[in-house]
Amino acid sequence: MKKQNEKQKLSIRSLKFDDKGLIPAIIQDYKNDEVLMLAYMNRESVRRTMKLKKTCFWSRSRKVYWVKGETSGHFQFVKSIAYDCDMDALLIKVRQIGVACHTGNRSCFYRKLK
Repeated sequence: MKKQNEKQKLSIRSLKFDDKGLIPAIIQDYKNDEVLMLAYMNRESVRRTMKLKKTCFWSRSRKVYWVKGETSGHFQFVKSIAYDCDMDALLIKVRQIGVACHTGNRSCFYRKLK
C-alpha cells in the first residue's frame, strides 16, 4: 500500500476522462491559491497545455481548442499540474496575467450564494 503523501507521476493515458472524453480542470493561482476558473480538457488539450506551458481547453459549446489569453492577452502560464485521487479531475496552478474571467473579474468565482 502506498503512503498517502507519496508523490506519483502519471501519464495522460492513465487519467479518467468522462464519456465525452473530457476532464474538469480547476485553475488556481500558484502564489495565493485563489481558484480562478474551471474549464474542461480532453487528451489533446492536456498535451497542448503541457507542451505550450499555457492552459489550453476544449470548448464544449464551440467544439474547438482554445488557449486562455489568445484573444484577451490574459494568459495562464502553467506552474504545475496535479490530479485527484480518482484521476478524474485536474488542478492546474498558473501564473495568471490579467483577469481569468470573461466578465473582467480576476476569478470566475466572484459571486456568493445567500
